[in-house]
Amino acid sequence: MGDVETELAGERVVLLAERALYRQATGALLVADPHWGKAAAFRAAGLPVPGGTTTEGLQRLTRALERTGTRRLVILGDLFHARTGKSPQTLAVVRDWRDRHAALPITLIRGNHDRHAGDPPPELGIECCDPPCADAPFLYTHHPAPMDAGYVLAGHVHPSVTLRGVGRQRERLPCFHFGPRVGLLPAFGDFTGTADVAVLPGDRVFVVAGERVLQVS
Repeated sequence: MGDVETELAGERVVLLAERALYRQATGALLVADPHWGKAAAFRAAGLPVPGGTTTEGLQRLTRALERTGTRRLVILGDLFHARTGKSPQTLAVVRDWRDRHAALPITLIRGNHDRHAGDPPPELGIECCDPPCADAPFLYTHHPAPMDAGYVLAGHVHPSVTLRGVGRQRERLPCFHFGPRVGLLPAFGDFTGTADVAVLPGDRVFVVAGERVLQVS
């Protein structure tokens, strides 16, 4: 995997091709916007979308945990997409994954979809808290907004940038976007969509291109 190590708020972090951020100092792995069960929620609404996205996301999460030796998982909001996404099939897949990682502490920072979907089932053993959650030098939250108490790490936006080539090629890629006071993580979920972010002078942007993370700004 082509990960990238960089400095953020005075701390060395690793940006993973699995669309996660790893804090070497604390052993914490951060992901944003898994949206587990989104495909199931769409199917419940009568839309013919393929299944398997939650399973694939959990497999990718397992790879990130194993590659880093993560000691704590932090989810920056929108764990489940909707109440209708908590289908028996989706919950069975998540429970099986959790059973295989039973000793791993997991914290969910509630986002807007979590308010509608409700907290995860108690048997998953996931601690839930309202934002912001301080873990110096960072503040964990879902909606990106600067705060005085620390450097904000957030999700919600599903950030991307569109790269343009000399032959009119265009490629939209998910990205990590770090401004002077707020950092955005790419959406971890595979079935989430993206939104291009405005890149200001001095911002740093790292795109996820397959199994590589590349700095483009």
